[in-house]
Amino acid sequence: LLAAASLAGCGILPKQETLAVYRPEPAIAVDGAWPQANWQLQIARPYADAMHDSARILVRPQPGELRVYKGAAWTQPAPDLVLDTLLRAFADSGKLNGVARRGEGVSAQYELLLDLRRFESDYDGGAAPSARIEIGARLVHNAGNRVVASRVFDVTVPTEGTDVVQVNRAFERAMSDVTAQ
Repeated sequence: LLAAASLAGCGILPKQETLAVYRPEPAIAVDGAWPQANWQLQIARPYADAMHDSARILVRPQPGELRVYKGAAWTQPAPDLVLDTLLRAFADSGKLNGVARRGEGVSAQYELLLDLRRFESDYDGGAAPSARIEIGARLVHNAGNRVVASRVFDVTVPTEGTDVVQVNRAFERAMSDVTAQ
């Protein structure tokens, strides 16, 4: 009787959501014309609001509304995807004496501070979404603790459809574009 009761109780437990996990793998082409710098750079983890600091894949079906794709997530929170991509791109470029994450013990002359403003699939009134990444960046000279440059990078890449696999491919291209910039 106890075994039958325990089996019957299993039906009241919430069902586990099936989750497909995606990782954009942007292709970063190093441009030989990029200038060589004789200093080291550390990159801080991008700041993001609570919605964007998540592994859930955000979608903006209409202005002012954010949702998530059901059953889909990034391999890690969006700020970490951006940080890993930038670290790899700067390191692979060979244009800096060194690049590291903040907190790795590297004494860098400059620090790149980032605000992840948008990392979402945006319909913007269309039938299919676009991958949109917007990043505010500030380059800080550590010795004087002053901002020496700032810029906002905003990239939008249309998807080839509404499927999450197509959205992931658009994010790969958007991350490649924003990283190259």
